[in-house]
Amino acid sequence: MRKLMLSGAALALCTTATFADEVRVYNWSDYIDEALLEKFEAETGIDLIYDVFDSNEVLETKLLAGGSGYDVVVPTGTFLARQIQAGVFQPLDKSKLPNIGNMWDVIEERTKQYDPDNGYSINYMWGTTGLGVNVGKVQEILGADAPIASLGLIFDPGNMEKLAACGVHFLDAPTEMIPAALTYVGEDPDAKDAEALEKAEAVLTAVRPYIQKFHSSEYINALANGDICVAFGWSGDILQARDRAAEAENGVEIAYSAPNEGALMWFDQMAIPADAPNPEAAHTFLNFIMDAQNMADASNYVYYANGNAASKEFLVEDVIGDTAIYPDEAALQNLYTVTTWGPREQRTLTRTWTRIKSGT
Repeated sequence: MRKLMLSGAALALCTTATFADEVRVYNWSDYIDEALLEKFEAETGIDLIYDVFDSNEVLETKLLAGGSGYDVVVPTGTFLARQIQAGVFQPLDKSKLPNIGNMWDVIEERTKQYDPDNGYSINYMWGTTGLGVNVGKVQEILGADAPIASLGLIFDPGNMEKLAACGVHFLDAPTEMIPAALTYVGEDPDAKDAEALEKAEAVLTAVRPYIQKFHSSEYINALANGDICVAFGWSGDILQARDRAAEAENGVEIAYSAPNEGALMWFDQMAIPADAPNPEAAHTFLNFIMDAQNMADASNYVYYANGNAASKEFLVEDVIGDTAIYPDEAALQNLYTVTTWGPREQRTLTRTWTRIKSGT
């Protein structure tokens, strides 16, 4: 792999001219099997420059500034919708995507709220946001009846004060944490008015002293290694931590739960920036990802569900048979989605989140 990884600084020095033999992809960290990237290069002859990020806000800043230099990016649905309105993406040329027939209509119906007619993006992965728990440590601290599947585990200050001793990480993602806090107090998780934000802020501020870190990827290894005992994070990340711990045989038992009170269902979408240097190669990459076997290989590696119906027959039982990854009908009824934050609402959200994180 000659160009599998490239630093952000090096990328900034790259010319924006179109090269037929290069495609630049910007995806979430720990989110693909690198063997797939090697396979793409071998099959297409296109060199792949692959960089990673760990927050939607970082990606959005690059996209709105223009000239990011990337051909394929992977925003979450709520961010994608706002970016489409801002003219950030180009429509997909579906005549160049013969594998698009593999996509799952159930997921496409849900992603339409972010991308009408799914004209600008394809679903890469989807999942839920919930609780990752080191079962032994948490039960040692809170007892055998510890509420490991309840938002009360992380939003009840009494619990958090005790759990602080073994370490708790929260996502650095206000669009995930605010809805969870609203769900905990019985409010609409999609509420965006000032009163709702004040209620969510009160919940998070009350437990802020006991949160070791806000980060959107470090909790994977921290959980797996036993460095922390609780993380509120993305389903696949926590399941990766579970499996890493099992492989290491380090005595750490990790469990994932979508909260009993309700869990956010999210969608990560692959899209092509309007100023992509090589949209032709971008379409080639998307079509490669939509191959049933390739998409299954990606899910089998990261332990997330995907929006590709044809891939299901190639999924390992640990993935397709795990209701934490592919929820059954009853669990699906307990999942919610949220809509996009408008520009003014986003500014208020950002200020609120800054106050929560700083503890001021």
